[in-house]
Amino acid sequence: MIRFECDYAEGAHPRILERLAETNREQTKGYGEDEYCGNARRLVRGLCGNEAVDVHFLVGGTQTNSTVIASVLRPHQGVIAATTGHINVHETGAVEATGHKVLALQAEDGKLTAAQVERTFSEHWSDANHEHIVQPGMVYISNPTEGGTVYTKRELQALSDTCRKNGLPLFMDGARLGYGLAAEGNDLTMPDITKMCDVFYIGGTKVGALFGEAVVITNENLKKDFRYFIKQRGGMLAKGRLLGLQFETLFDGGLYFEISRHAVQMAMMIRDAFTAKGFKFLCESPTNQQFPILTREQIRILSLKYAFELWTNINDHQAAVRFCTSWATREEDVRTLTKDIYSL
Repeated sequence: MIRFECDYAEGAHPRILERLAETNREQTKGYGEDEYCGNARRLVRGLCGNEAVDVHFLVGGTQTNSTVIASVLRPHQGVIAATTGHINVHETGAVEATGHKVLALQAEDGKLTAAQVERTFSEHWSDANHEHIVQPGMVYISNPTEGGTVYTKRELQALSDTCRKNGLPLFMDGARLGYGLAAEGNDLTMPDITKMCDVFYIGGTKVGALFGEAVVITNENLKKDFRYFIKQRGGMLAKGRLLGLQFETLFDGGLYFEISRHAVQMAMMIRDAFTAKGFKFLCESPTNQQFPILTREQIRILSLKYAFELWTNINDHQAAVRFCTSWATREEDVRTLTKDIYSL
């Protein structure tokens, strides 16, 4: 079985495993206060083009999302997100478990717009009963989105301007950020994201690391006591150097961006094969996730040889599926798949 159902099926990039083995017997300070985490922070700040940002390493995406959101919001506030946003559909109510409601909005291709945020904020405060309603307190987006789409620089700037005008911190989930930055037509850079977001994170779990996410806090008002929140929410790793060493390896020499480009190139081969055969897609994704619409019989045939995810039903006879590539996807496996796509 050749697997394309997610981008975290494999372990970690060999360079990370080598570094973990080489340093295994070293003794370091715990909880992210070691020299490897320190060097990784310096590398992240360099990529962001801002030496003033705070950088924290957490163990996983759900812990990161729930910790960041809980640290920003007051008890009566909720977080604006797309209905398809990860915090709304794939985290078992982790945010709600912290006592904060997800204020979900319908969003084309999974992307929130500045106009939607403005409207939601204005409608709340113009309601005479607003004190009886959960108050919008921040905005959550992901880049890429759950549908593999990416924000343009213009779209993100408009969101950022609207959020800052209305006092709403903007939080970007970057679990697949590397694949977004490597996408065809992407015009966002790390310094752009740093300037436009109040807090974001750089995903490691889905982009070459064994586990781990790097949170970047740009807004001075959100920095205070964040390590307390990490500890309280279960996101702080005692052997913190294992996180720092992985991000140091990913960012020293550009490995993170190299392997992200590889994943996107493999996804484009899959996209091009489906396109050449005349298949339509649920959405136009330039990243490592592709969502072709297949018949039930075509899904059955491909399922005999490949693992992929049934994404959503289109009608009684068709469904959109997801093929997901990763840093470790082998070109020979993709070529095998494309031959079978051409045979459908």
